[in-house]
Amino acid sequence: MHIHILGICGTFMGGVAALAREAGHRVTGCDAGVYPPMSEQLRDLGIELIEGYDADQMKLKPDCFVVGNVVSRARNAQGDARYPLMEAILEEAAPYASGPQWLGEHILRRPKQSCHVLAVAGTHGKTTTTSMLAWVLEACGRQPGFLVGGVPLNFGTSARLGAAAHQANAPFVIEADEYDTAFFDKRSKFVHYRPRTAILNNLEFDHADIFDDLAAIERQFHHLVRTIPGQGRVVFNADEASLQRVLQMGCWSQALGFGLNQGDWRIEGPPEDFAVLHQGREVARIAWSVAGVHNQLNALAALLAADHLGVPMTQAAGALTEFAKVRRRREKKGVAGGVTVYDDFAHHPTAIRTTVDGLRRQVGSARIIAVFEPRSNTMKLGTMKPQLPWSLEQVDLAICHSGGLDWSATEALASMGPRARVCANIEDTVREVAAWAHAGDHVLCMSNGGFGGIHDKLLHALEPDN
Repeated sequence: MHIHILGICGTFMGGVAALAREAGHRVTGCDAGVYPPMSEQLRDLGIELIEGYDADQMKLKPDCFVVGNVVSRARNAQGDARYPLMEAILEEAAPYASGPQWLGEHILRRPKQSCHVLAVAGTHGKTTTTSMLAWVLEACGRQPGFLVGGVPLNFGTSARLGAAAHQANAPFVIEADEYDTAFFDKRSKFVHYRPRTAILNNLEFDHADIFDDLAAIERQFHHLVRTIPGQGRVVFNADEASLQRVLQMGCWSQALGFGLNQGDWRIEGPPEDFAVLHQGREVARIAWSVAGVHNQLNALAALLAADHLGVPMTQAAGALTEFAKVRRRREKKGVAGGVTVYDDFAHHPTAIRTTVDGLRRQVGSARIIAVFEPRSNTMKLGTMKPQLPWSLEQVDLAICHSGGLDWSATEALASMGPRARVCANIEDTVREVAAWAHAGDHVLCMSNGGFGGIHDKLLHALEPDN
């Protein structure tokens, strides 16, 4: 099959492209701004990339156009279509599908070769928990396929088929996103995956651009639960009232609850060395270098999902001692002038608070400078701005890059007093950090985008000779 992917350079669609290529399909694709590193990764796989969404691409005559959710029916100020290729596809009644739909039908549920899908859902921690689960299965000899919204350092790639390339019922671990599928399919992406094993890690309000309230997201999560078979398993965070409500709508599979205070499965001990308890009895122990209580819970969820495939709990726990984390999850970018600079994907206030807490536990009383940009659709709308001071309580200084915001970051951070600064551009942000930081400090950069290459700019500015 020849597929042409619209929006191929996104993390998810790039992963779909890699899986399709590995499965033997011919893959071409287009995007606005075809740039490294994704462009290089895709070209290395033999995938032809085209800049832009010109309607001339209809001449490729693929068997199916696979449409990313970046594509829409939007018009520019002159009334011209922003995605003329999509308009041509509709006019000519050419075959098309969303990325999640194509993935489900042609990779996860191929005729006579369906996968055992393990889906990891939740507002926070999806990428890390998906990576943990994939690594546990790999270390325990299961050769899982996976599609992750980041790059697990144990694998060095975000997607692969694994044993699913040649074996029926092989495990496939997927990060299960609740964001909508495409402009023509407003269901959450994860309903297309039809897992046998699902992790529901946590659930709070997010994606204010597409969901009216938390109840709307809870309904989508219940749609996921409805797709899990009777012999399947739902691993859920029992501390989360929102997930309790999801399961109260109906659950037809085995449900295993875990948490700090609720559920039969719990943890005991500090993040670096802790016990896994089942009804108060220790059944496994994890000693590793991964910080944060949230990662203890992520690990517990991964163990319970792997157990559904018959992986012994002690063996799975042992595998996690070698877990190498994920790029852009408090990733150390370098040290300059005695100042350590980190990169992290955190962009929701809860994720920011959790990331800061993990770093605080790691560095003790050393100063932390949080540098962040409210870049996600939800943050740009200002829906979460009242929670920002709460999310930054443990930092010594918070510097907000406010470029592109329609609301006042200065007002939102006013309660932090002199511990908060606001800068309108990257250059001013770098200067502010360089003026304030000194040897022994830790600079934590948080954004769900590239942040204008701020990490390298900071490391250059912090060098003693600059």
